Order: sequence, then structure tokens, then C-alpha cells
Amino acid sequence: MRGAAGKETIAESLTGISGTCLPDGGCKELIRRLRGWFIVLLAAAAVGSGAADAGADPVYEVRPIGWVRKAEGRTTIEVDKRYQPGLLGVAELEAIWVLYWFDRNDTPEGHSILQVHPHANPENPLRGVFATRAPMRPNLIALSRCRVLSVRDNVIEIDDIDAFPDTPVLDIKP
Repeated sequence: MRGAAGKETIAESLTGISGTCLPDGGCKELIRRLRGWFIVLLAAAAVGSGAADAGADPVYEVRPIGWVRKAEGRTTIEVDKRYQPGLLGVAELEAIWVLYWFDRNDTPEGHSILQVHPHANPENPLRGVFATRAPMRPNLIALSRCRVLSVRDNVIEIDDIDAFPDTPVLDIKP
């Protein structure tokens, strides 16, 4: 059965795909299709809520996949156990991009600052936050390139990261 405008329904999209995820990645197709439908459902929810009609900004929700840990001279990313299967292959990478949340600036004031003096030095010329790595910005997303030293279970040891201990990690990319 086709959905609105002859589009494939979620049930049709998933027909014939095994729901079992195997260590060898046997669920990649299922995950790809579910991710696509999740994005479609989120977009439909935003449109259906009237947010677009009311001129309001869309709101997106992100949740941490892990946390930055710093102890005894080591820096690690402790990934939530439920995401541990996603670490397959990370040990073979030389470096990763870590996206994290500037949670110490998560205030209305922190979101509203649009110009800063780089490195908080008033002698530096004023610049827009999009031309700096300042932690105050409309969306408090940070990005650091980190060298992978090792991966053990759900913990990635990295060389260093420009983040405080217990900073929430949003994503990891090669």
C-alpha cells in the first residue's frame, strides 16, 4: 500500500529486511532506511506542528553519545555502552573529529553573543563568532580533531581535546 502522493510507506520500505544486527554489519540497510524515515518523520512533525507556518525557528534535539574524561594524564571519550557497536573500526583510524557541546555556556546569554575578541583578549580586533572558535555562539557545538591512541570496549583514548572533563560528546566522525 502506498502512502500519501504514492510515496512508499515505512512498512513497505522495511519489507524483506532482517531486523537482526550482526557484528559484521548485517543491519546496515535496516539502519539506513530507518534513519531516512526518522528524518522524514521529524520534518513532518515540524511542518505538522505549525512551526513553519508561525515563522518560528525549528527546534532540533540532540543527545550525548558519550563524555570527555580526563584523569591521570589521560584524555578519553567514554561512549555510552549502547553505542559501543558504532566504534567498530575506530581503532584503525589515525584521527577522529569529535563534536561536543559547550555545556558550560548553555545559557540565554551564551547563545546571544555574536561578536568576541579572539582568545578573550581585548587587544584582538572584534570578530563575529563564526570567524572564531569562541565557545559562545548561537548553537554551542564544538569540533576538535583528535588523534586516536587506542580503543578499548566503549572508551577511546585520544591525544587531547579542547574540552573540559565531563563535556558531553555529540558525535564522532572519521
